[in-house]
Amino acid sequence: MALASEKKVLVVDDEPDVRDFLSTCLEDAGFQVETAFDGFDALEKIEKNPPDLITLDLVMPRISGIKLMRKLRKNDKWKKIPVIIVTAHAKDELGKKDLEELYAEEVTPVPEHIIEKPITPSNLIAGIGKILDVQTTVEVAGERSDVLNLIKTCSPEKLKEIQAMLK
Repeated sequence: MALASEKKVLVVDDEPDVRDFLSTCLEDAGFQVETAFDGFDALEKIEKNPPDLITLDLVMPRISGIKLMRKLRKNDKWKKIPVIIVTAHAKDELGKKDLEELYAEEVTPVPEHIIEKPITPSNLIAGIGKILDVQTTVEVAGERSDVLNLIKTCSPEKLKEIQAMLK
């Protein structure tokens, strides 16, 4: 089993907040992360240095997620890169039709997983870990969250004690 730090994930989403959230979750779990703001940007990055996995939004400017997926699946060098679609449009008019068309095409393989927004870091990391057969530090991310919650609920006096102990 490989380590997450040995795997690179390309996060493709036109929304900066979503890109930042996904890349932070993945970096916290130990993955190498690169981001792209649309399908065209992603293609340029894939050509230079193909990732081990791609998270892909459906609805984007210039080259949509579905069009990028088609290009990947028609290229012998890239067609085996696992893709997880991360979308808020899996069930609405913007994305449902595209997904139905993609599954109806004979271009294979289809996306490994579809995650609907909003997503939880643990679901994302678990899905990617399973697909790439990697050991992740997702537990560490969960412990970090627990520690942050404890700090937020601590009294000012207790925080001063903790700070003194850490010096």
